[in-house]
Amino acid sequence: MIEMKIDASELKGEGKVVDKLVDFLKEKTGGEVSAEGKNVIVRGEGEALSKKYVRITVKKFLHKYELIATFRVIGVAEALKIKERKLDEED
Repeated sequence: MIEMKIDASELKGEGKVVDKLVDFLKEKTGGEVSAEGKNVIVRGEGEALSKKYVRITVKKFLHKYELIATFRVIGVAEALKIKERKLDEED
């Protein structure tokens, strides 16, 4: 069984964004997805749970909820992390 951790501690938005992420991942991966605070754990078997596929799916989630301009997905060891983008301030 494959287990993938997604650190969503920096993820902010309207409503329960982490819960929406959990539902989105359940629908797309077909795996067992649970939230532990601001961390999302994805468990299951097969190619639907490869690190690359989960990363692309999280990016699709950010795009769907119009968060892609503010956040990005990076790989950290055996996990993924949703980080806030550093935006250049205009004078």
